[in-house]
Amino acid sequence: MLKTLAGPKLGYQIDRYQHSLQSATRALRDGADEETVVCALLHDIGDTLAPDNHGGLAAAVLRPYVSEANHWIVRHHGLFQGYYFRHHLGGDRNDRERFRDHPQFEACAHFCERYDQTSFDPDYDTLQLEHFEPMVQRIFARPPRGAD
Repeated sequence: MLKTLAGPKLGYQIDRYQHSLQSATRALRDGADEETVVCALLHDIGDTLAPDNHGGLAAAVLRPYVSEANHWIVRHHGLFQGYYFRHHLGGDRNDRERFRDHPQFEACAHFCERYDQTSFDPDYDTLQLEHFEPMVQRIFARPPRGAD
C-alpha cells in the first residue's frame, strides 16, 4: 500500500511515498518510539483507496498492532492536518477544536506539526524504506490485539 503512493505529486514538490518516508525519518530523528515511527511511515497508506477517509483506512490496518493512542492519531491526522491549509480553501482550519478535550489532542497536533506538515521538502535527507522495514516487521509481528 505504501508503494502505491509513489508517482503523482498532486501539486506538492514530492510524491506521497517520499512524504511518508520523510515523515518517518523526522519522527525517528525526533526520538519518537518505534511504533510512532511506523505510524508516521504508514499514516497515508489509505490515500489511494480512500482519499476522503485515508486516515480511517490506515488506522483500521494499524489498529490491531498499535496502541489506542497511535490508532487515534492516525485516524484523525487528516482533520488535524487541515489546520495548515483548510482556511486557504474556504474551510475551517480550527475544525480539530471539537476534539480539544480528547486525551490525544496534543499528541495528534504534535504528530501533524512535527512529522506530517513539514514533510514535503525535496531537499530533506530522507531515509529509504529499507531503514524502516525491520521496524514495520516488528510491529506487524506483534500478536494482534483482541486475537486471544
